[in-house]
Amino acid sequence: MIDIAALSVRFGNTEAVKNVSFTVERGESFGLVGESGSGKSTVLRALAGLNTVWTGRMVLANEVLAPRRDRDFFRRVQMVFQDPYGSLHPRQTVDRLLSEPLLVHGMADIERRILRGLNEVALPSSMRFRYPHQLSGGQRQRVAIARALMSEPEVLLLDEPTSALDVSVQAEVLNLLSDLQQARDLTYILVSHNLAVVAHLCGRVGVMQGGELVELLSSDDLRAGRTRHPHTAALRELSIELEEPETI
Repeated sequence: MIDIAALSVRFGNTEAVKNVSFTVERGESFGLVGESGSGKSTVLRALAGLNTVWTGRMVLANEVLAPRRDRDFFRRVQMVFQDPYGSLHPRQTVDRLLSEPLLVHGMADIERRILRGLNEVALPSSMRFRYPHQLSGGQRQRVAIARALMSEPEVLLLDEPTSALDVSVQAEVLNLLSDLQQARDLTYILVSHNLAVVAHLCGRVGVMQGGELVELLSSDDLRAGRTRHPHTAALRELSIELEEPETI
């Protein structure tokens, strides 16, 4: 589904991403982990079309991507951001937030799709005409996920989607994402600094350091400590708890 080859991103004199390459199969969950400033979110933003200044090659379903994307790309690829309160317009109701992508892409049956979207993320229809400030953090993130699914995408790009939530709500959102992936045959790229979150949702993991992809390994190998690069081992040791919390 996704093929990234020799991707590099520079901001002024700083090379934030250096010659990064990896592939993601259709229906797979792939994780990118690393410390703050390692370049993982920059990779995601370049793939999402939010950063148009990059070199290398990016391919989606055998279609080579240009720096500037067309409307069809933004229907097929959607992004869920770290802060659901910041990514949702504070003066728009949930109904407006969910209907907007449908209007942009000219999709019919808006009423049915909104109700289906709320149901898929386990929110009652009574939430439909509330504003973001009237919702909890977990509810806001569920709305953000529902909005991303409105255009029926094939790929979801998840940028630290649970880091702003408490542990119990993190578990709920991760389980929701897992269920949605199976139901819709979605492809995920998940960026996180939390190794437990990545190991729970992703079968394969890429480890970034200083803008470089220093290791690719399975989540099973990450759990078992079968790492090759010293930075991967250091991240694992620094992780408070790599094993999934009981709530997950």
